[in-house]
Amino acid sequence: MPDEWTASVAPVSRRSVAESVIEDLRGAIARGALPVGTRLPSEALLAERYAVSRPIIREALRSLQTLGLTRTRTGSGTYVIADRAEVELAYGEFSARDLMEARPHIEVPAAGLAAERRTDEQRDALTALCDEMDACDDPHEWVLLDSRFHSLIAQASGNAVFAKAVADIRDALARQSELVNRVAARREPSSREHRHIAQAIGVGSPIEAREAMRQHLGEVERVVIPLTRSAALG
Repeated sequence: MPDEWTASVAPVSRRSVAESVIEDLRGAIARGALPVGTRLPSEALLAERYAVSRPIIREALRSLQTLGLTRTRTGSGTYVIADRAEVELAYGEFSARDLMEARPHIEVPAAGLAAERRTDEQRDALTALCDEMDACDDPHEWVLLDSRFHSLIAQASGNAVFAKAVADIRDALARQSELVNRVAARREPSSREHRHIAQAIGVGSPIEAREAMRQHLGEVERVVIPLTRSAALG
């Protein structure tokens, strides 16, 4: 274990605590401060270094493994196995670029139409899904709720084309959501964005619903684009 890196203190900002930890560890791995083969410090030592809780460190380590940078060996620890991210940027027949280009043209207008056409039952269902996402601690279960949320908005739009389009890419959206939330600790911010979308639809404001969806998709793109570039450079 490189002594200089271990001994340095690196408290992180509250911008997104887990995301800051992930980015710092990714940077240390990329520049060779934590070379391939290195055994990372324990969760307790990492938590002390970053001045964060152990659950945040645990989430960061899971994200590094999702990126293909580390591997955890039972009873031995977590080791650096690569200095570049190796993520799956194709979700079945759809690429990350396919989804980024298409989603704003499908889900933004769908959200606006849902604000105009949703039923009371659909409004209540969207709110209930937001409540479930807020209370959900399981990453996989959260992704399933996220998928249902976006599908319900497409259905509430009353447009069969939008509903079919989202249904066709639902599995790809779920896989992208899992990657984004693992890599960038996006679950809590995404839940807040979903709540804003649901509230705008609930009060029947198509302008606010479209803008809330546009901002949400923009945040997803902000995370995915650097990963796409890293894969291209790798």
